[in-house]
Amino acid sequence: MSGTEQGTTTGRQGGDEKDVLHVWGGTPLRGTIHVRGAKNFVSKAMVAALLAPGVSELRNVPAIRDVHVVSDLLRLHGVEVDYEPREGVVRIDATNVSLADVADVHTLSGSSRIPILFSGPLLHRLGEAFIPSLGGDRIGGRPIDFHLATLKKLGAIVDSDGPDGTHITAPHGLHGAQIRLPYPSVGATEQTLLAAVEADGKTELTNAAVEPEIMALVDVLQKMGAIISVDVDRTIHIEGVRSLSGYRHTALPDRIETASWASAALATRGDIFVKGAQQHDMITYLNVFRKVGGRFEVRDDGIRFWHPGGDLHPVAIETNVHPGFMTDWQQPLVCALTQAKGLSIVHETVYENRFGFTDSLIRMGATIQLYKECLGSLPCRFKEKNFVHSAVIFGPTPLHGADIDVPDIRGGFSHVIAALAAEGESRVHGISLIDRGYERFHDKLEALGAHVEWPAAE
Repeated sequence: MSGTEQGTTTGRQGGDEKDVLHVWGGTPLRGTIHVRGAKNFVSKAMVAALLAPGVSELRNVPAIRDVHVVSDLLRLHGVEVDYEPREGVVRIDATNVSLADVADVHTLSGSSRIPILFSGPLLHRLGEAFIPSLGGDRIGGRPIDFHLATLKKLGAIVDSDGPDGTHITAPHGLHGAQIRLPYPSVGATEQTLLAAVEADGKTELTNAAVEPEIMALVDVLQKMGAIISVDVDRTIHIEGVRSLSGYRHTALPDRIETASWASAALATRGDIFVKGAQQHDMITYLNVFRKVGGRFEVRDDGIRFWHPGGDLHPVAIETNVHPGFMTDWQQPLVCALTQAKGLSIVHETVYENRFGFTDSLIRMGATIQLYKECLGSLPCRFKEKNFVHSAVIFGPTPLHGADIDVPDIRGGFSHVIAALAAEGESRVHGISLIDRGYERFHDKLEALGAHVEWPAAE
């Protein structure tokens, strides 16, 4: 079944011109950009500071919207937050914590999915928490069922779960429990860690997520005084402690942003040095990058990615939880695969709706077919469930400029990559959404020689 048969999205007519990026493609990206701390870790480490009365300091923090959202949420709860974007340092004083006004919390509803992770720390500090209805990218179901089930097993009482939010209490405190996740959910694993570290007794979490960002959160919690051990079979043991203290920690680099720029180098036949990138958490991506035909050089201070010339090679990949091929890596890479010679296959096993971004690629000239079947060998939750979660990409196909809409953070970056690889002008609508995940995106594009015109500032 083709992408057009799935319901192609047409370009937006009109809209907010202050949120449109004009891109003139066809120029290879060349130069150096700097990647700082991982979006998927930094916000969680900031929430962890809420557990301890006192001061915590997080370094290597990127200037992205999620950092501001979490900072505002913390301030609503009486926490002092001092953020220095240029230095990349956040200092959080959680000595005084209070319940936020429900109306104020609702003002941030829909801006981020982070609020659900406030539950454990607030239950420990105040005995109750209010969580607004959650937003986030429209890439598939992200139910909070796993979160609420975990909190209930730890002794929390969910008083309401309506469209406006969820009120949670713990009149008798939280206690250790045996918890098995039906799927290695990153969010539910983070929820368990943040809620169980000060619970009474021991908690055993099986089928846990073990992503590098999870392990970094474990490092932070251990610095704060937590007792946590991780087994090789995705089992995490947490011994509750009576109190925690503040921490000092440097965030690990963002492996998603690193891979995004690497895919941009491939798609545009460019050469990009990603300063701050590290090899260890990129091994799976680097293997695929090499198979496609890209070249890379690991240096002490970063990784250089470049297109060596000639044809790119098709590949078959399946997304999976760590240490598999990360779901956030596939969207930017698909753009590069439109330029590979032959047939590439991508089987998405993490999110059931992550190929919506291909509609725009098809209108730009890509040949992509989408399927409901599992085009891979990995066990898949979406098998025979009527979800379009596999893609076949035929290449190479020249891309041409178009009007395109940003569907989500990673898909949005992928659209920009496609626009940069295409001939002619593209108008990328909703470009501000990308700011949630990529620091100083405009500056980095200009540093790499991209021909872009950014929305005029008000």
